[in-house]
Amino acid sequence: MHKLSYTFVIFAMLFMSSCEEQKSKENYSLSSPDEKNTVTFSLTEAGKPTYTIAHDGVVVVDTSAMGFDLKDLDALSEDFEIIKTETSTADETWQMPWGEQLEVRNHYNELIIYLQETSENKRKLNIHFKAYNDGIGFRYEFPEQENLNEFIIADENTDFNLTGDHKTWWIPGDWDIYEHLYSETKFSEIDALAKANNPDLNASYIPENAVNTPVTMKTADGLYLSFHEADLTDYAGMTLKVNPSQHKMISELVGSERLGGKAQIKAPFNTPWRTIQIADRAGDLIESKMILNLNDPNELGDVDYFTPMKYVGIWWEMHIGKSTWDMEGTQDMNTFTVGEKGSSQHGATTANAKKYIDFASENGIKGLLVEGWNTGWDKWINTDDREGVFDFITPYPDYDFDEVMAYAKDKGVEVIMHHETSAAPLTYVKQMDAAYDFMKANGINSVKTGYVGKIIPKGEYHHGQWMVKHYQKVLDETAKKKIAVNAHEPIKATGKRRTYPNAIAREGLRGQEFNAWASDGGNPPAHLPTVAFTRMLSGPIDFTPGVFNIKFDDYKKENRVNTTLAHQLGLYVVIYSPIQMACDLPEHYMVNGKVHPAFQFISDVGVDWQQSKVLDGEVGDFVVIARQERETNNWFIGGITDENQRDFTIDFDFLEAGKTYEAKLYKDGPEADWENNPQDYAIETLQIDSTTSLDIAMASGGGFAMSLISQN
Repeated sequence: MHKLSYTFVIFAMLFMSSCEEQKSKENYSLSSPDEKNTVTFSLTEAGKPTYTIAHDGVVVVDTSAMGFDLKDLDALSEDFEIIKTETSTADETWQMPWGEQLEVRNHYNELIIYLQETSENKRKLNIHFKAYNDGIGFRYEFPEQENLNEFIIADENTDFNLTGDHKTWWIPGDWDIYEHLYSETKFSEIDALAKANNPDLNASYIPENAVNTPVTMKTADGLYLSFHEADLTDYAGMTLKVNPSQHKMISELVGSERLGGKAQIKAPFNTPWRTIQIADRAGDLIESKMILNLNDPNELGDVDYFTPMKYVGIWWEMHIGKSTWDMEGTQDMNTFTVGEKGSSQHGATTANAKKYIDFASENGIKGLLVEGWNTGWDKWINTDDREGVFDFITPYPDYDFDEVMAYAKDKGVEVIMHHETSAAPLTYVKQMDAAYDFMKANGINSVKTGYVGKIIPKGEYHHGQWMVKHYQKVLDETAKKKIAVNAHEPIKATGKRRTYPNAIAREGLRGQEFNAWASDGGNPPAHLPTVAFTRMLSGPIDFTPGVFNIKFDDYKKENRVNTTLAHQLGLYVVIYSPIQMACDLPEHYMVNGKVHPAFQFISDVGVDWQQSKVLDGEVGDFVVIARQERETNNWFIGGITDENQRDFTIDFDFLEAGKTYEAKLYKDGPEADWENNPQDYAIETLQIDSTTSLDIAMASGGGFAMSLISQN
């Protein structure tokens, strides 16, 4: 594991403090270091703060208002004057302990506007802008002051006035889940309320026509925009309420019925950054590190207790109906196999865990996840009283915890703990110390957490301030015990992994399991070519790729994965995570007693990268990404396409000149098609150097994967 280090080169720190009365100056502009992106701040005649954003001189966010409604207090939205401003420039390079690349440049210009009301209250509000070559970020800062100390935000009113009816890729502004399919529509055609009441979702609340972030758009001129937030720590998650006819969005924070508002604040306090990524090509959105850079530096130091890895697990077999999470055979949920009481088809048995450990050890897979190992799974889903169902220490009688741990250690396989909280965070908080100490006593350094269901206590939502603080507490407490966290049913990723690199991955999207049990036919071929340019912009995804038994022939014949096998391989490079699951059953990776030839790519592919390059892509259509592995410097390339067959040419000019690479190409076979012939594949071995150009055909719903091993 690389030790985290920073190299700071802070230059041109120019602070300009204006005189007390600056109201005569109409606006203040800030440009990115390359001068392509410009944000302009101004006050209206009524003293209302506004901003405008331009790219290459063309306005992309027109004049947009800023401010707050406060509970039981006057709004904080106008009657302001500017009392001073500060500007500075910074350029630093920092290293990721794990990630898509080793070094990240953080280069920006910044402007802080200090505002004060002219009214008797003289309340103060600062607006902090940062301009990057890849976008604009801004946040509100409430300084310590007598007349605004503790208060509740009723609404944050940040406008985003668009300049056209852009093509938009969006999911609804659900307060509980992000597990929706992306829609591709004009902005004016967004209808989030039509997505409510999905029978496949265990918790879902969509109160109005709003979208969740990141939401990505393409203008008529071919410019790409993505709206999100950074550094969400002690605040409500932001959805964006849509005004279709005016081409306008306004921040709509996730609420709390118990609080009677959106967020409880005590000054001094900074909100998360509101972010607008701007790109001339779609791939630049993926390569952008602005969201990360808007977070504070690493607070944890070395996190060498976490090693990026691939893993297998007792998980997928429950989704496709081979086994159950519970031992009792009494579950009543569409993702479970239901049997007579006592006729257990329990998945997490000692013998089954050993089978997975053997497969992992023999095929270069480092990790094992076991779900359903602890008691309580027969009770948790069918009751509103879910407090205390799980204790995260007591195994089922057919799962010998000590024996499994000893066997895994002997085989060199690391066990990943599983904590399903049943969306009862208060119980989880009470159990944290005991659960985490149990993990460390048994040499377990990472945990997959889950929060399925409606949050207890009633009136709180997964994405509200109360739960944001809970997710942060989990990071804090696990960091103390040197444990890494892969969160499912999480709050959105907002770059916190820079500050807390024990936040290794999260779900937060419609994952692979929907292919196994959703009633709508599962994820369409365009799903992941869309996810790459939307959800993946926020951070690492535990998507669980690697299904080889595409049509579930032995179990759920009514469900299937809507891709080719080669597409599944391409996901190991395209969808970034420092932990990647080979999710299928070990027997599905075997052919005539031998490991499937295509599984070699899963064994070989890296998970921790020196650098990453998006070779090409278009939102919702296709994407091709090349990544260079740390330590070995080997390259891996993955490509995926939607339902359309696509030919792609790779120019290998990104390779080091003078080096020859042995390339193994895993591609769709000549008869491959996601719907009719998904498992047709071909493998070629080639000699590649920086002058090579290679044509690759991707089938409908298909893709490809390639490993490049240096020969000199």
